[in-house]
Order: sequence, then structure tokens, then C-alpha cells
Amino acid sequence: MKVKPLGDRIVVRREESSEKTAGGLYLPDTAKNKPQRGKVLAVGAGRLLKDGTRRGLQVKEGDNILFTNWAGEEYKSKADEILIMREEDVLAVID
Repeated sequence: MKVKPLGDRIVVRREESSEKTAGGLYLPDTAKNKPQRGKVLAVGAGRLLKDGTRRGLQVKEGDNILFTNWAGEEYKSKADEILIMREEDVLAVID
């Protein structure tokens, strides 16, 4: 499935959460914390300014990012799970 975000939104695939703790205990799905890291899959055209121009986004496809804990809207399909969020929810780009 190809998703094309609009405006200043981006599509992100969240990293997988770890299956076990540092001590070696396995965690059930309900006890896992959602990772705040992910990879940008697609970006929109940018925010529309009052004068009619668009301000480009600071992130690009392929960037690894950190984002806020409750950022974006989750979308689950049979094959994939993605987040669609605004650029302002991104905290940093990871090298």
C-alpha cells in the first residue's frame, strides 16, 4: 500500500519494541512501551503559508527520527503498521 501524506504530515514506521528486558525476562504485549523511534517512509509537500507558498519539511524519506510519545495517528493494515504525524511532533533526526 502506498500512502501519500498531505501538507506538513509524514508517514513513519515505528521501530519494534524489545521482546525482553535487560535482565532477560520476556514481556507480554501489554507491558511493552511503544518505541519513540522510527523511520520516515513518506513526506508531504510542506506547510501552506498565509502568502500561498509552501515551507518545505526538515525531514526527508529514509531519516531515522525521535518523536513524542503520543505523536500521530496509528494505522494498521493486514501487512503493515504505520504512524501519520505532523512534522512538529518530530524531536530530532538520528544519524
